[in-house]
Amino acid sequence: MQSDARGLFDPERIAVVGATERDGAIGRAIMENLERFSGEVVPINPKRDEVFGIQAYTDIESIPDPIDMAVVVVPPQIAVESARTLGENGVKNVVVITAGFGEMGEKGEALERELAEISDEYDLNLVGPNSIGIMSTSADMNASFGPMDALPGSLSFMSQSGAFITAVLDWANDKDIGFNDIVSLGNEAVLDETDFIEFWDEDEDTDVILGYLEGIDNGREFVDTAREVTEETPIVVVKSGRTEAGADAASSHTGTIAGSERAYEAGLEQAGVLRAENVEELFDFARVLAGQPTPEDDEVAVITNAGGPGVMATDTIGDTDLNMAELEDETVEELKEVLPEAANFYNPVDVLGDASVDRFDEAIDIVLQDENVSSAVVISCPTAVVDFEDLAETISSLQDKHGEPVVASLMGGERADVPEQTLREQGIPTYFDPARAVEILESLRTYRDITELEYESPTEFDVDRERAEEILRSVEDRDSDSLGVEAMDLLDAYGIPTPDSAIVNDPGAARDAAEDIEGDVVMKIVSPDILHKSDIGGVKVGVSEADVEETYEELLSVAHDHDANADILGVQVQEMVDMDSGTETIVGMNRDPQFGPMMLFGLGGIFVEVLEDTTVKVAPVSEREAENMIDEIESSPLLRGARGRDPVDESSVVESIQRLSQLVTDFPAISEIDVNPLLASPDGVTAADIRLTVDQDRL
Repeated sequence: MQSDARGLFDPERIAVVGATERDGAIGRAIMENLERFSGEVVPINPKRDEVFGIQAYTDIESIPDPIDMAVVVVPPQIAVESARTLGENGVKNVVVITAGFGEMGEKGEALERELAEISDEYDLNLVGPNSIGIMSTSADMNASFGPMDALPGSLSFMSQSGAFITAVLDWANDKDIGFNDIVSLGNEAVLDETDFIEFWDEDEDTDVILGYLEGIDNGREFVDTAREVTEETPIVVVKSGRTEAGADAASSHTGTIAGSERAYEAGLEQAGVLRAENVEELFDFARVLAGQPTPEDDEVAVITNAGGPGVMATDTIGDTDLNMAELEDETVEELKEVLPEAANFYNPVDVLGDASVDRFDEAIDIVLQDENVSSAVVISCPTAVVDFEDLAETISSLQDKHGEPVVASLMGGERADVPEQTLREQGIPTYFDPARAVEILESLRTYRDITELEYESPTEFDVDRERAEEILRSVEDRDSDSLGVEAMDLLDAYGIPTPDSAIVNDPGAARDAAEDIEGDVVMKIVSPDILHKSDIGGVKVGVSEADVEETYEELLSVAHDHDANADILGVQVQEMVDMDSGTETIVGMNRDPQFGPMMLFGLGGIFVEVLEDTTVKVAPVSEREAENMIDEIESSPLLRGARGRDPVDESSVVESIQRLSQLVTDFPAISEIDVNPLLASPDGVTAADIRLTVDQDRL
């Protein structure tokens, strides 16, 4: 996005290419919505002298004054030529409403590529095509064909679905939720979600960035940009839809497990983006992030006039990463002075059902000044002695006084409507359900953790890239794109420890290889056509030197019986690894269409498919992210000495994750890879097996 992109949201003069008064035309709807625009609207229509009483021009060249932004609503081919003409005449900001591009097949895709090329040539900030338009309440601008205007506010919202924008606006207007900027992203031929979060980060009028996303064009760029943006500006998205990546059959465990949805979960988490499950939650998060400070820690106090709802809130706090605050002795003594004897002076503080607003006032004031309390939930059921409107004013005043985040639960019907509006105007979220109030507090805690996290760059290890490339290029002489144990040297080239081994093509060579290895050996069939070797008896463990030649012949026989046409590259003779000396883990990668290489780590061996105890992250991963991958699996206690086991050398596991991450980042030709098992022991790690797929077109 160009530096002058403010012209998209604060233009002085807007040209409408295709402006018309014809009933039902989008060009008419655009003109009608721009009636309230604070600047000047310039219609372009070669067949009209004026549109809605405004002088019309035949083309952009005939307009005497500069245009800050153009809205294009003419047919696709004409829209492409219009974009070129606009670029030639110095217009930098263009919104293409017109459909009929990439969403319509090959012909439309070609037009869309041409549109992108023109934008690149003339440095256009181009929104769309296939967009319903954009809005900016600060400029009184509705350059869309949506049926309504937005209310003013501090939320900026982007959507890959135009229909979603119209639905959200209708809903938000009923809820008195306002916006600063709104963008229908359309096909994203030029500007995408990453461009807008970067732009809104610099916008003083935007407090929270919201998005409805069905996909992310460049996941790695999005992650890197969002990480910087969320340090100051919260980002909340609803992400729907799945790509086909996770549905297609994959040739590795990693490919099966690290599907697209998990890629989005990992990518958004690494980006520091809060993910909402639905529209209501999207705006729940938005309200609290825009209106409340972040808590200093996780200690929550509950003040209620009803025991049951207080217990509900307490239970929900127990289900989250929040904690029930332990009130200071001084706080308890002060509460005893102002509350009836039957009240509960500990957290949750029950002011009893006969509590007046004054009693609430005293209790909330005392609790919020407690050093152990970082946030509070105020719950009130309707009674004859409590006035919700007065209580709302009290809650607002005390939140402002103490500066701690507060949410409310006014458990009433219509009588709560006006008080809820009072609280919302003060930025205090309020809900009927106490559990929902607690959950919204947790989103504040999550965002606080995001802002406090310092991201670090991935470690660059000293590796042998030339050797690795030579191994990967070995697939060029094959019919298959798969590599198995014959690629163990690939790991060695990137510093991941492997057992001594050799691949041989006759029994005598197998015996010679075994003589060079101390003790019994493991023997494995080597074939790109046989992926799960142990399932067919293609792996023999604990083979003595005397039995090596016979085992060689047996393995070849088993392989041919399984698949007479299999390409047999030989047999691997490998140093025995004591699998009982450590814990089998898996480190792998699957390349996601949006986010690129997705690193996977978890419990390995035969358990990877049974337990599926794995976690994923977008590569390249830093040391801290690799450490987090270990923390995130449920079986991490097995690595850390559970039930009398010796803890593994965790630093070696962390380093192996990083080294494999560097490998797959260095070589985009690696489509997917499994190192399974990576045996983790107190003495370090050993990669016992490998399987990968290479995209020859990317070598």
